[in-house]
Amino acid sequence: MIHLLLIAGALARTQNPVLEIETTKGRILVELDEAHAPQTTRNFLRYVDAKRYDGGRVHRTVTMDNQPDKKIKIEVIQAGVNPKFAEKDWPPIKLEPTNKTGLTHLNGTISMARDGADTATSDFFICIGDQPSLDFGGKRNPDGQGFAAFGRVVSGMEVVRTIQRNPAKEQALTPPIEILRIRRVKS
Repeated sequence: MIHLLLIAGALARTQNPVLEIETTKGRILVELDEAHAPQTTRNFLRYVDAKRYDGGRVHRTVTMDNQPDKKIKIEVIQAGVNPKFAEKDWPPIKLEPTNKTGLTHLNGTISMARDGADTATSDFFICIGDQPSLDFGGKRNPDGQGFAAFGRVVSGMEVVRTIQRNPAKEQALTPPIEILRIRRVKS
């Protein structure tokens, strides 16, 4: 019942798409910011609407203790599509950096994972705590371009933190946490 009230509250106060990420550890409600990150939001929704995250995995946890070789430490969990779709990603999208969108990597921000600029496809991450080093000009990525923030968690940060605390070998969750489905609850 409380879960339904949280969804109703999120739906009532926004014009943005709201999605429910259902995992084996619980539900996470996210609001996407289509006005400020339109391309990144459309890309994410394309994977959601094609149900490519159904059976996907939260496969990575980054904690203060498991990144010994990094000077700039972050805290995130990272997820991706169902492994049967991993080789079938759509082409990478152009990076929408935070200096253009005005969005920043605060606690609960959802953002696209990437290697180089303009390489993001389907993997996404959720910030645990404020992560300014992931913004444009931040020192976490050598190119200084940062990552494309495109929304925020509106309910379920306790689930995000629970996932982050699960057993891991280095940064790989062992076993990964299954994403049962991601669905729009408001378009």
